[in-house]
Amino acid sequence: MATFSCPISFPFRCSSNGNHNHRDHRVNIKINGSTSTRPFKLDSLNEIVGVVKASNSLVTILENGHISEERIRQRIPTQKQLVDPYRQGLIIERGVGYRQTVVVRSYEVGPDKTATLESLFNLFQETALNHVWMSGLLSNGFGATHGMMRNNLIWVVSRMHVQVHHYPIWGEVVEIDTWVGASGKNGMRRDWLIRSQATGIIYAQATSTWVMMNEQTRRLSKMPEDVRDEISPWFIEKQAIKEDLPDKIVKLDDKAKYINSDLKPKRSDLDMNHHVNNVKYVRWMLETIPDKFLESHQLSSIILEYRRECGSSDRVQSLCQPDEDGIFANGVEQSLFKNMVLSSGIMEGNGNLSSLEMKTYGCTHLLQIKGESQNEEIVRGRTRWKKKLSRMPYST
Repeated sequence: MATFSCPISFPFRCSSNGNHNHRDHRVNIKINGSTSTRPFKLDSLNEIVGVVKASNSLVTILENGHISEERIRQRIPTQKQLVDPYRQGLIIERGVGYRQTVVVRSYEVGPDKTATLESLFNLFQETALNHVWMSGLLSNGFGATHGMMRNNLIWVVSRMHVQVHHYPIWGEVVEIDTWVGASGKNGMRRDWLIRSQATGIIYAQATSTWVMMNEQTRRLSKMPEDVRDEISPWFIEKQAIKEDLPDKIVKLDDKAKYINSDLKPKRSDLDMNHHVNNVKYVRWMLETIPDKFLESHQLSSIILEYRRECGSSDRVQSLCQPDEDGIFANGVEQSLFKNMVLSSGIMEGNGNLSSLEMKTYGCTHLLQIKGESQNEEIVRGRTRWKKKLSRMPYST
């Protein structure tokens, strides 16, 4: 199929004949208040028309003689989309859920060639944003809807719980499902499932709670009715992790066994809401755990309770307290089978082990801002760890 580049002009006229003799029709237009004739590369004339037709706000801007280059480049739809060929995404769950197929890339894995926990968190964030993109509700903010932008509101996560059974490997194709539901009167729950496309095995599941904050005052806000009307049709009653009454995480003090006080946010750690992205918190928490332990163990679950945001000028301290004394010593070098509990039905006819539940180790975490007179909590956390297995899971 022939492709060509042409400048956008309104009204525009671009032509391509059978001899692929392309002509550029350049008409000066105003982009963000300045005149520009720079061409935008688009795959087809129909795509150009689609960009214009897809955005009511774009048409409104055009009537005033101005066009937002950002809108053209992002291709943000104003109507619900069922398939996104660019992101390998599609709408599922009777038209309200979202599934995206991704390949685990080289920069998303660690030394053992498995995806890092940070990479999983980044995939959670990316698929959540793409879900809003597909809904047609995405405005100019970081996952904010049109109603939220009118009310100067942004999303902030208040709690997150992730369970990891197996980590995807480099080059593996996985499917990530995500959906949303109600959480009280003013909150929203978002859940995820990560599965192997090849085997269908569930690798990880996660649930999170989100609330709204005023972008200017930085205070939490109730959910306006116009915003509720926007997002409530997308709510479904389905939970990736069922939590009845989750236990509160205790607050650590300076008596914690492991403390790292030399943490300083970088400019690259900030997201579009101008605070440190929550994925960075995970890295800071894990930095207090000795490398020897991390080499032989993998995180199986993490719970995060967010207390306040962190800015670029803050000094951060990370604290960690293991549940058991000495569990980080020598990488917990006990016998593998000593740390396994045989579940019911473990023995099959030929005497093979069919199901093993490994002993896990727990830790409590705290990230806090170091102040001159007092410290301020950023996030409390709980992690559980298990011995790494050398084999990968396969369906039978």
